[in-house]
Amino acid sequence: MSSKAIAAAVRRVEDILRRRPSRALHDDAPATARWEGGTRVVASHANGTRVATDMPSELGGSGDCVTPGWVFRAGVASCAATTIAMRAAAAGIELDALAVDVHSKSDTRGLLGMDDEEGRRVNAGPCEMRLEVRISARGHPDDALRRLVEASMACSPMPDAVRNALPIALRVDVG
Repeated sequence: MSSKAIAAAVRRVEDILRRRPSRALHDDAPATARWEGGTRVVASHANGTRVATDMPSELGGSGDCVTPGWVFRAGVASCAATTIAMRAAAAGIELDALAVDVHSKSDTRGLLGMDDEEGRRVNAGPCEMRLEVRISARGHPDDALRRLVEASMACSPMPDAVRNALPIALRVDVG
């Protein structure tokens, strides 16, 4: 879809939501993950998209698929890039290039339920995350593109969920 078409779509949705704010809140498409044995899991979307994950061989997996952590980072990177592209289009900025890398650091002891040297539980999630954005658009100053990226990150759903530590409700059905 062209930048102009994206901008028009964004304007249409904004107009609708200004008139009817209640339409903004919606259920997101669920992701369903099914265990396939060992540490291999396949996540699926209702549209048929499937993503297989497995752990590295050091943790008992085959090592032939991406890990769930990589899928998480890929989701954050894709969400950030999508938001930047949408905001650029809405601002009339034709991007020449855009790439987002997401790096994180994790302590494997958390995954294994281990404590640190002082006996405190190690966090199972990443202990730090860094987004690196490469962007260019002819005719637009570097500062304007930096502001575009910063404004985009303020409203990009997945980076926002990470930054604000989204609470998770857990329901367990046994049997």
